[in-house]
Amino acid sequence: MSKNIVHQYFKKELEGTKILVKVDPIHFQGTELTVGPSHKIEARDVEFDEHIFEDLKADGFQEVNAMEFNLYLSGLI
Repeated sequence: MSKNIVHQYFKKELEGTKILVKVDPIHFQGTELTVGPSHKIEARDVEFDEHIFEDLKADGFQEVNAMEFNLYLSGLI
């Protein structure tokens, strides 16, 4: 897998829970973080299909930058 991929990041907040998604737009793979009200973080690797961007938009996700995702992933928030 190439390291030159520019991932895309999305976020949605729902009833005190944040869902952050990192998408590799070339291979349609990524990571989903669920951050609960107590700041417990659950991460899972996911595989997407070619409709992921339409699906995220339809589900109310907003495109964001990488910083927040990576801060949560590294446990700094």
